[in-house]
Amino acid sequence: MRYPRRVRLALLAAATLLLAGVALAVLPTVERRFLYFPLREPRAGAEMRARALGLEPWVDDAGALLGWRVRHPSGAPRARLVVLHGNAGSALERTYFAEAFRDADPAWPLDVLLLEYPGYGPRPGEPTERALVAAALEAVRAARREGSGPVWLAGESLGSAVAALAAAAAPGEVDGLILVTPLASVPSVARRHYGPLPGWLFRDAYRADRALPRYRGPVAFLVAGRDEVVFPDLGLALFHAQPAPKRLWVDARAGHNSVDWRPGLGRWREMVGFLAR
Repeated sequence: MRYPRRVRLALLAAATLLLAGVALAVLPTVERRFLYFPLREPRAGAEMRARALGLEPWVDDAGALLGWRVRHPSGAPRARLVVLHGNAGSALERTYFAEAFRDADPAWPLDVLLLEYPGYGPRPGEPTERALVAAALEAVRAARREGSGPVWLAGESLGSAVAALAAAAAPGEVDGLILVTPLASVPSVARRHYGPLPGWLFRDAYRADRALPRYRGPVAFLVAGRDEVVFPDLGLALFHAQPAPKRLWVDARAGHNSVDWRPGLGRWREMVGFLAR
């Protein structure tokens, strides 16, 4: 049966609206499956693994797990470094931050706090941009309650965008940033990998390129020169657009997952000294 043209147009419009509705309904689930790759484990098992790594649980006043702590052996840290990890695994795979930074500058002994995201490790919840940024802000406030001295955020890959968004939301609470393999935004990286894509596809866009210029504290950038995931030119553009005090380090031969994290490298001491100024 052949319908009149106006009926066909009405049916087409209805089908388009239906498909759009279905797409919007399933989009958050699809997006999260492509963006977040958490390693989940029970708290008891995670705490056992943490102790084997020399870590202890970092909890809030009610005993809820925030992440993991590496205390400075002196017991007298001058600053606290809150680490925001990338989109895969869990915070327990990021002990290299503590190894690199805890004793990087003898004048600035650090406690290193590895934040666990909602939906990662043993922490309940679901990972979303809003949830991760809220967790970062909660972590900064918890670190401030532990004593005097600056609180710095160190973010890696996706965590660098979380750090930028958190610092822009509460600039007076974050005393400095370290951004490793920095993510400019999810849309800019996705277009490199998959070609032109409409902006509305990304609910969790992590627009560090828009948020970071609102933060006026010191920002240290470490860009991997052969970064095949978030791309070095996008990280360099993020650096050049930043109006605040900033300094750039480039690991020229490194890919996204092969940054040289050896303790004792001069750049770790330089980053701590730069933030401490």
